[in-house]
Amino acid sequence: MGMKCIGVDIGGTSVKIGLFETTGELLDKWEVKTRKEDGGVNILPDVAASIRKKLDEKGLDLKKDVAGAGMGVPGPVMPDGYVEVCVNLGWRDLNPQEELSRLLDGIPVKSGNDANVAALGEMWQGGGKGYSDLVMVTLGTGVGGGVILDQKIIAGKHGLGGEIGHIHVRDEWEHCNCGGVGCLEQVSSATGIAREARRTMAKSDKPSALREFGDNVSAKDVLDAAKAGDEMALEVMKTVSHYLGLALAQVALTVDPEIFVIGGGVSKAGQFLIDMIQKDYDHFTPISENKAKLGLATLGNDAGIYGAARLVL
Repeated sequence: MGMKCIGVDIGGTSVKIGLFETTGELLDKWEVKTRKEDGGVNILPDVAASIRKKLDEKGLDLKKDVAGAGMGVPGPVMPDGYVEVCVNLGWRDLNPQEELSRLLDGIPVKSGNDANVAALGEMWQGGGKGYSDLVMVTLGTGVGGGVILDQKIIAGKHGLGGEIGHIHVRDEWEHCNCGGVGCLEQVSSATGIAREARRTMAKSDKPSALREFGDNVSAKDVLDAAKAGDEMALEVMKTVSHYLGLALAQVALTVDPEIFVIGGGVSKAGQFLIDMIQKDYDHFTPISENKAKLGLATLGNDAGIYGAARLVL
């Protein structure tokens, strides 16, 4: 029996955990609730207890059968695993990888920012399989990014590498959650697309399928209507893909990966979305035909556990 490894993806509502062969085969996955109260003090003990229970069920020995555990964390992670703050978990000033290792009898634990870790997962077993240089862009509630060069996460000296969602793309004065203005996240995240749709509806009285949703319009409503040819929804998506194409062009001309892998909830729109972004991306990179291509992520919500497991190999 080969060695196993464990991937842990810590989110604001739940922690996803996966048990893997070191070859990348997912053997089992499960979740525990993220208990955020008291500064998130229960999160890691809950995870450790859950891992021990699962290994017991499977007759596996923590010390003998497990090569290590990896962990994706929602916030910047320093190279030694230190985390200054995870706003969504209540964590401040701690080293979760040291803590989890201690709770798991000292097995090796490695950690990284969740978006970077998801990028690693897509490279290992997903939409980036077969590539060693890729940039993943996650279009979810926010916009996350992860840069992998030569199969290694580029986290940067301050953990800010790949924070693509906070590249300034548009001059406006409404503030993003990060405190900045005109961030890509404000236009291209699921939240951003809905905000763009509300603004577009308010600007004109043109009829549109979006009006039936009013202020409750969602990114999915916009994409569905755009696919069906709704003029206003298409106008919104043109704005979204314009700024996404612009940001991807800037990244392509900085790190020049082999492929951009687009993931997150918004990417469920599939090839329709890729085709729209491609037009703008090409428009902003006339310098060369020979450049990073655009593709879709394939691991969905599991990208984080795959990448976390890959961290320890």
